[in-house]
Amino acid sequence: MKQLFLFIGLIFITACSKNNSDENCKFLVNAAVNVTVNMNLPQYNQLQFTSNSVYIANQGNKGVIVINVGNGYRAWDAADPNHEQQPCSLLTITGANAVCGCVDANKYSLFTGGSVGTQLPCGLKEYRVTVSGNSLQITN
Repeated sequence: MKQLFLFIGLIFITACSKNNSDENCKFLVNAAVNVTVNMNLPQYNQLQFTSNSVYIANQGNKGVIVINVGNGYRAWDAADPNHEQQPCSLLTITGANAVCGCVDANKYSLFTGGSVGTQLPCGLKEYRVTVSGNSLQITN
């Protein structure tokens, strides 16, 4: 009988708990991403070298930023995830970082997706990168 009450109590506690980790990360939508990057093309061939990145428009929330991290590739949504989406919330590439154009000028590492300098509640939204020969397939 004790085990039954313990089990019911455990269900009640877990059912009533609230996960606040995404509470502040609600500004980006799950927009479709499906793009193939041919690194033989001039606009993408810089991705063959570590630390180089490119911006691809018309994908995700405000485009996609792809970076060569040395042992692979990472792709991030080009929208700042820490405030409402505005024209200025498009991230621009500055070296190995991405910087928001709004007054807050949030800065993110393109290697990790985490904030640089100021600790922010949300990191960059990441997309899946699949390598096939000299092409990258970026999807969500």
